[in-house]
Amino acid sequence: MRPVVYQLFVRHFSNFTEGGEPWGSKERNGCGTFAGITDAALESLARMGVTHVWFTGVLRHATQTEYPGMPASPPAVVKGIAGSPYAVTDYYDVDPDLATEPERRMEEFRALLNRCRSWGMVPMIDFIPNHVSRCYHSTHRADGGFGATDNKSCFFERDNSFYYLEPQQSNHRMVLPGGEWEAERGCGRVTGNNAATWEPSVYDWYETIKLNYGSDYRHGCHVAEHLPGILAPEHAVPRTWRLMDDIIAYWQELGVGGFRCDMAHMVPMPFWRWVICNARLRDSCVFFMAEAYNDHMKLCEGDAGESLLHCGFSGVYDGEAYNAARSIFEGSVWANDMDTHNRPESPLFYHGVRYLENHDEPRLAAPQYWAGQGEAAARALMVAHYASSAGPVLVYNGQEVLERAEGPGGFGGDNGRTSIFDYTNLPRFQRWSNGGAYDGARLTPQETELRHFMQQLLPQLQHPALSGGSFYGLNWANGQTPGFGRRAGETASGHRMYAFLRHNKQARSTVLGVCNLDCTTDAATHVHIPHNALEWAGIKAKSCSFRNMLNPQAPLIECSVEELAQPGLPLNVPAGSALLLEII
Repeated sequence: MRPVVYQLFVRHFSNFTEGGEPWGSKERNGCGTFAGITDAALESLARMGVTHVWFTGVLRHATQTEYPGMPASPPAVVKGIAGSPYAVTDYYDVDPDLATEPERRMEEFRALLNRCRSWGMVPMIDFIPNHVSRCYHSTHRADGGFGATDNKSCFFERDNSFYYLEPQQSNHRMVLPGGEWEAERGCGRVTGNNAATWEPSVYDWYETIKLNYGSDYRHGCHVAEHLPGILAPEHAVPRTWRLMDDIIAYWQELGVGGFRCDMAHMVPMPFWRWVICNARLRDSCVFFMAEAYNDHMKLCEGDAGESLLHCGFSGVYDGEAYNAARSIFEGSVWANDMDTHNRPESPLFYHGVRYLENHDEPRLAAPQYWAGQGEAAARALMVAHYASSAGPVLVYNGQEVLERAEGPGGFGGDNGRTSIFDYTNLPRFQRWSNGGAYDGARLTPQETELRHFMQQLLPQLQHPALSGGSFYGLNWANGQTPGFGRRAGETASGHRMYAFLRHNKQARSTVLGVCNLDCTTDAATHVHIPHNALEWAGIKAKSCSFRNMLNPQAPLIECSVEELAQPGLPLNVPAGSALLLEII
């Protein structure tokens, strides 16, 4: 089964409080809860074709909201009011904000996991291995957990949990953008983004501290040279490895079936091989999805995504394919160039996670991104991006109604993203959730149509040709085809049009995708499918029928094989839309 992962940010998804204000409190702006994610909500996701639900923001983290027995975190180490879900204060606990009865929060979360499983979907949570909150304190471990046995007199030591700034003197102060942090006076620690300074900037992950996996991260890709292998006995691996394995085991025992691993490229590869092997001994089907980028902080040689896949990850972010899609609108990339990211010989073709939105990236409909055309081109983008590869797909809550990041915010400002740091809501999405009815009764006709489109598209990703088939790009064969994505003044086609075949040899199934990424002009064109493409797909008949997979009521399109090659299959693809046609 091809994984279709739905990122469900609990704080957003089941928040039924409308309106609100920037930097507003939980009481003013509202907050989603575990209990608010009802069977009706989960059924709707299952019917949309979702296979995995990534419950985001679940782990207990630094916040300016207090509860009985749980005081608010100091403002100096909290971004926003609700706080960043990636500044974890206890790996073994869940956020009390998300419970209707905070003292029963774990019970409510376990009930949600069971509801998710009952609808045939695998529940996932974040695993944040690179850093923790500066005020981390777990009440679960009697031995104190991270940092309890550290030698704080040196920058690095194998079994330390953290990296300690030098020199360690009592008069040294840790000055954060939010103020002095007295808890680290004379004993400062490196930030989560490797800033080894007593005065991290607002652009640093200043509210977090980097974890030590038994190697000095300053050595870059060479950190793995002295780390143990996958068969090393438990006592021979660094202490942080053992602590992290215990955390994963804890959540697996509670029923979590997958982990989205934050900034996985910043953690040594030997750890991933060791810990994923251990997790799969407990549950052979556990799903590991890595957020990873080829930036200066990676701890591997070569491509970070491919390195993580070799470590056992089920999927890894395909950031380069995402950037290419955005650059069609924001840069100089043509649709023709998307073929570069659809190479079946690359492991990313089958394991690269395709996304158009997530909590780190701007919304498709955010007017200041995608050249203001993301909303109009959304259908074509989803087909071009999701159907052209065989890897996992990631959908962000609110994407199905094209949220615009218009809810109240705070830290981060108006940046085209729904705030993860503050109490906010999803105005368009709330018209679907409808106070917890999850019936879409208040959606506009346009929003209803888009959600219906996704209900048609996502289940089709399990089609044999789309879930396991190979790829054949057709733009090269249509470079001189009139009406095929050619813009005014251009002498070649394919700027805003994308066509491809997907074929599964074992299942003998073939699908044609045709995507009009132009938001203003309908494409009345022919799509040339040359003879060698038909031979590649094993098509030997004299004629073919094409079934519209996204509109089952549409009549079949008939065409002879000779006509497919010249003049091509006649199609009319509306602006910003796409066709998925099964070849019969």
